[in-house]
Amino acid sequence: MKTSKFLATIILALAFGFTSFAQKTVMVGGAAMYPNKNIIENAVNSKDHTTLVAAVKAADLVETLKGKGPFTVFAPTNAAFDKLPKGTVESLLKPENKKKLQTILTYHVAAGKWNAADIAKAIKEGKGKATIKTVSGGTLTAWMKGKDLYISDENGNKSKVTIADVNQSNGVIHVVDTVLLPKM
Repeated sequence: MKTSKFLATIILALAFGFTSFAQKTVMVGGAAMYPNKNIIENAVNSKDHTTLVAAVKAADLVETLKGKGPFTVFAPTNAAFDKLPKGTVESLLKPENKKKLQTILTYHVAAGKWNAADIAKAIKEGKGKATIKTVSGGTLTAWMKGKDLYISDENGNKSKVTIADVNQSNGVIHVVDTVLLPKM
C-alpha cells in the first residue's frame, strides 16, 4: 500500500512538473522560449526575430541584454522591420549609424519586468493609458483595444502585442508587430 501511494505521488509530481514547465515555455518564431534562459539565448532561436537579433549584434547590445536585468523588451518581428521604408534596416545596420540603432533598440526596452497583468493594471490606473519609460530615455504608451494590448511610440505609431509574457531569466519579452520609433 505504501509503495503504491509513493508511486502515485511520484507520478503526480512528474505530471505537475511537466505541466508547469509547458505552461511557462512559449513558442515564438517556431522555437521554444525557455524561462530559464536569458533574452539573447532565446531570441537567437526565433525565426521571426532574425532582423532584431542582427540589429542587437550590430548595436553591440548583446552583453547588455544577457545581463541581470530585469528587462522588458517589446520585440519587433521581421515583418515589423519590413514595414519600415525600403533601405532603412540596411542603413541602420551600418557601423556609422550604430548610435542611432542603439537609441532605436533601447527604445524597445524598459527597466524592470512588466508582464501583461502589470501593464493592464497600469492602464486601468491611468484611466485607459499607461506611460512606460524606456531605457533610451523616451516613453511608450500602453493601451487596450478590446482584449488586445497596444503600444504607441512618441510619434503616434501603434504596435500590437501579438505574443505577451514570454518570460526570460532576466525579464520578459512581448512580441510586437510594428517597430517603435523615438522622436529623434
